Amino acid sequence: MLFNTKEILSVSLILFSVIDILGCLPIIIDIRKKTGLIASEKATLIAGALMILFLFFGQKILGLFGLDVQSFALAGAVVMFLIGMEMVLGIHIFKPDADGGSSSSIVPLAFPLIAGAGTMTTLVSLSAEYEQSNILIAIILNLGFVYVVLRTTSWFERKLGKNGTNILRKTFGIILLAIAIKLFKTHIPA
Repeated sequence: MLFNTKEILSVSLILFSVIDILGCLPIIIDIRKKTGLIASEKATLIAGALMILFLFFGQKILGLFGLDVQSFALAGAVVMFLIGMEMVLGIHIFKPDADGGSSSSIVPLAFPLIAGAGTMTTLVSLSAEYEQSNILIAIILNLGFVYVVLRTTSWFERKLGKNGTNILRKTFGIILLAIAIKLFKTHIPA
């Protein structure tokens, strides 16, 4: 186990940009409005478990199901596309459970927003270049930040106000649609 501060910092910044929890803020606020709550701990722990599992066993898990990274990325793109459509058009595709459960903290929050196809494929790529122990520390650092953002969503919402939240939701909905389309274009064979 070789700890390298430079590697940890590099991987942390890469994961921070891929996870983009601040960019997901309008989506998180929208999910909280629909469901009434976000289980911050649950979403963070499940996203963390998915990332760590994928770090160590990503290629094997996909191979077990006969999947490749491209198929996995496309599946995540479909979910992101639907979330973007919800945000832009004001429609509701992901509906909260009738029993009031917090499954929205798992889908679409923990997966694919926090630990999505981009994060998973990035982890597979990073494991070829960096020590797994350094990647693991970077994952934990990013999860700490994700948890803080999830816990303070209502504060962000109050600061933005209703109009600010609506503008952000529509803007990031378009960005999310563009990311999903880019994933489609990148991973669909020509």
